[in-house]
Amino acid sequence: MTLPRRRLLLAAAAAPFAAPAAAPAAAPAAARGQAPGHPLAAAPWEAVLAEARGRPVFFNAWGGDDRTNAFIAWAGTRLRERHGIDLRHVRLRDTSEAVARVVAEKAAGRTGGGSVDLVWINGPNFLAMKEQGLLFGPFLDRLPNARFIDREGKPSTMLDFTVPVEGLAAPWRMAQVVFIADAARVPDPPRSMEALAAWARANPGRTTHPNVRNFMGVTFLKQALYELAPDPAALLRPATEEALRPAADALWAWYDRLRPNLWRGGRQFPENGPAQRPLMLDGELDLYITFNPSEAAVAIAGNQLPATARPFVLDRGTIGNTSFVAIPFNAANAAAAMVAADFLLSAEAQAHGADPRVLGNPTVLDLAALPPAERARFAALPRSPAILQPEALGRPLQEPHPSWMTRITAEWESRYGR
Repeated sequence: MTLPRRRLLLAAAAAPFAAPAAAPAAAPAAARGQAPGHPLAAAPWEAVLAEARGRPVFFNAWGGDDRTNAFIAWAGTRLRERHGIDLRHVRLRDTSEAVARVVAEKAAGRTGGGSVDLVWINGPNFLAMKEQGLLFGPFLDRLPNARFIDREGKPSTMLDFTVPVEGLAAPWRMAQVVFIADAARVPDPPRSMEALAAWARANPGRTTHPNVRNFMGVTFLKQALYELAPDPAALLRPATEEALRPAADALWAWYDRLRPNLWRGGRQFPENGPAQRPLMLDGELDLYITFNPSEAAVAIAGNQLPATARPFVLDRGTIGNTSFVAIPFNAANAAAAMVAADFLLSAEAQAHGADPRVLGNPTVLDLAALPPAERARFAALPRSPAILQPEALGRPLQEPHPSWMTRITAEWESRYGR
């Protein structure tokens, strides 16, 4: 999850620090982020549970979606009932707000008692924390529920924007780009980004994308890059000027054709993905992008989209990724954060999140590996004609390397963000 203030984060993360000798950047790779002799390094899970009981977890997570906020509150209730853990949702506008605090604490030599216990993280933010030694762990394989992760069938559970996670974060929800169209008005939606530009020209003002300062807005541009770049495979490697320039030139030529035909002439944009829903419900939009394959079904059930809203994917595939939670190197309540991360991986939490009446996110688990009683949770979930089944979604495209996201966002800002 990467939203505004991205430049602040990357500038801060790149700054040199005069860290004390025990700082995590100097620790060996197997214990990156941990202070030497940390009691959790070899403690059995029962000891982790004992240390976690009665502790708070300051969970820094994007607060821009009411359904996600409700899911986190539900998880907090379960953790309180079972483990005496007080999960406190610190609602962020941007993940970099939390990362910047950890950066500042490391620079000040605060190697313990940190203000962030758990953070929802992806992309450039994860890469910056990993490179700067700001992460506790590896801890993933310490979690009992980690054995059920579908590591083979869902490789993005182990790779974040092409960056190996190496146990420094735990997956908790999956996403894949789909587009939503009002089938009553768009019975045959465009199935490529070029076709989308042609459709917008014929239907001016009827589609848009979120602000590119928001992760959903830049994902719209990354999706176009896969179709427009001369060498799409280059997107999986760090962006060099040699690879970036022809890809960006093709992208901006396409975008210049599209932009005048966007909602409000491409001069204003919804702040984030959820802000597009009321525009379709009010009849201002006929088509928009989202990162949740169940978005239409969930929103229809909540009277947030017309009953005729239907998802679709592009012929050449759409970007998919996995959301992670990570524990900063200096978390004050690392044991409780581990227990919270393990609960988010439980079949109970995963099935609750997969329910289209809740979030509708695909699970990170391998259902075939679950005990029958846990697998039954997923079989009992309601189905909807507004949900694309896995075979219709197809195999997702990998997220480009984080450097592409950073460079494309900066170029969009300089060209159109004034």
